[in-house]
Amino acid sequence: MEIFLEALPYMGQAFALIFQPEQLFYLMCGVLLGLSVGVLPGLGGIAGLALLLPFMYGMEPVAGLALMIGLIAVIPTSDTFSSVLLGIPGSSASQATVLDGFPLAKKGHAARALSAAFTSSLFGGLFGALILSFFILIARPLILAFGLPEMLMITILGLSMVAILAGRVPLKGVVAAGAGILFGTIGAAPAGGSLRLSTYDLPYLVDGFQLVIVGLGIYAVPEIVSLLRQDKAIAEGGKLGDGWGQGVRDWWQNKWLSLRCAVIGVLVGVIPGLGGSVVDWLAYGSAVQTAKDRSQFGQGDIRGVIAPESSNNAKEGGGLVPTLIFGIPGSGSMAIFLGGLALLNMTPGPQMVRNNLDITYTIVWSLALANVFGAGLCILLSKYIAKMTTIRFTVIAPYLFMIIAFAAFQSRQSALDLAALVFIGIIGIMLRRFDFSRPAFLIGFVLSNQTEIFVNQAYQIAAARFRRSAESGWDYILSPITIGLLLLTVVSVIVGIRASKNIRENIDAPTGTKAAPAIFLGLLVAFAAISSLDAWGVSRFQDKIFPLTIGIVTLIGGAFLLLRMSRAPASDDVFIDLEQGAEGEAPHGLWSTLAWFIALVVMTFAVGLIIALTVFLIAFFRVRGRFTWPRTLFASALGLAFICGLAWALGRDLPPGYLQTLADLPWPLT
Repeated sequence: MEIFLEALPYMGQAFALIFQPEQLFYLMCGVLLGLSVGVLPGLGGIAGLALLLPFMYGMEPVAGLALMIGLIAVIPTSDTFSSVLLGIPGSSASQATVLDGFPLAKKGHAARALSAAFTSSLFGGLFGALILSFFILIARPLILAFGLPEMLMITILGLSMVAILAGRVPLKGVVAAGAGILFGTIGAAPAGGSLRLSTYDLPYLVDGFQLVIVGLGIYAVPEIVSLLRQDKAIAEGGKLGDGWGQGVRDWWQNKWLSLRCAVIGVLVGVIPGLGGSVVDWLAYGSAVQTAKDRSQFGQGDIRGVIAPESSNNAKEGGGLVPTLIFGIPGSGSMAIFLGGLALLNMTPGPQMVRNNLDITYTIVWSLALANVFGAGLCILLSKYIAKMTTIRFTVIAPYLFMIIAFAAFQSRQSALDLAALVFIGIIGIMLRRFDFSRPAFLIGFVLSNQTEIFVNQAYQIAAARFRRSAESGWDYILSPITIGLLLLTVVSVIVGIRASKNIRENIDAPTGTKAAPAIFLGLLVAFAAISSLDAWGVSRFQDKIFPLTIGIVTLIGGAFLLLRMSRAPASDDVFIDLEQGAEGEAPHGLWSTLAWFIALVVMTFAVGLIIALTVFLIAFFRVRGRFTWPRTLFASALGLAFICGLAWALGRDLPPGYLQTLADLPWPLT
């Protein structure tokens, strides 16, 4: 109690600092920038903070903090727009929101979904700031209690969410998750640096596939292609449905779910290295496991929006705990935030908490105030932005192809990023077509690297302890926290398997053909076999054991699925193929629609993005959009102006092509 009484004067000083007009101005600037960056799929907090860093030089510390905190607080809120309206995760922390948010938008309830999400985000952000206010003085013992075994078990708990999201055929979820994990092992091993899956021949793959490309490929490309084939608006009938008031009432009816998920967000955010990659899945899984009626999850259940959005913003408050107390970034965006603090001549850590508690609490309360500003703006704008769902999708699609091509290129600044996006996009289309769980694949990929790191490090430390004393080794592995998390994981898997049949991306998925689903499953099994053989040939034990184990498990799951296919009738769920149903009767074909995006990528390799976009936009609007020539030229010029302005504002390069190696062209053609 005495600690909090001593901190009260510093809290008062922090309030006085952030309510100065200049600080409010910078905070609002950060909020507006965060809103602008967050609505663009694939950019997120890291790109936004990177944009701010050059402006940190010479700024007043409190003003610079307000600018950065405003951006950090709002991006987990504004990235909901693309998740709900377009079915494209705005960032890694908004993947679970797509599962129910996008179906709600397609039913004409976009404004309701958005307002429920923003209200949940506001509550989560305020809750995270409140907890951080009291936590910041007592968090050190809790953080130090989490060693490698505990962090490994948290990661495995995240992987257990696959059981919930496995779909109608649980083995399909296992195979999809295994394929995702194996995708994450491509490249140099984190422990010994051994190169896996023939990356000797392709230097681009040494660092593996980037999350932004995999996320866009698994979700964005399949959804854009699917909607583009229908040639109509996202929301059928052009109805927005109930507005933001209904969404607020939805949140109030599920306030205890929101509170529980906000607690999950804070706890996961406190643990360095987990952050947004797992928190939304844990919150979503918690919502499913505790629901009495699970039948609507995955089809447009508002609880599937409230749960992950409550945890996302609360996670930012938790993520600031290790960042401020120890100088250990809780996530990628927090790593950039640390760089910004260095430019402001501030050093986070125990010294900052002891000697600059007023500045520390300025950060905390700025986070709370930015959440209020950001969520308020989003709620006010949601019913207007939701009107995007009533626009004919053919008008929106070329701009989305343009934005995701630009976003994918930013991961490594390599034209091969676009080729990787097309390749993974085709995988995403096939996973969706044959009802393999895309969330399971994505969870596997996201958690693959850190799971392998934690497994190797925990194994090495445990082995050293066992050599000294068996008792010491078991004490290290079987701590009370580890045992508790293990039991929670077992319960999660059992409940998840029971609930999984109710979590469906496609409610009325047709069957009727055996060949195509069997061929795709055969390709997944072949990939698992190749990965296992490649891992077997790796010389370092610690670099081979993880992919080899996952590969064998995936092979076993695939073998049982193939056995079921050989015995089951064509009407079995294992043979689901969307091309046999209504989607197969779409006005436009699957491959002819995807060919537009492939043509854009091929032209980019040849002449660079801007020239390729010029040809692509004019051809698309004229041929597929059936625009008049004046309207075609105007729509194309609008897209080119937007992408050039975005690249200039962010200080980012545009993808060059072979032509740029032959001639010295001016920007933006370079």
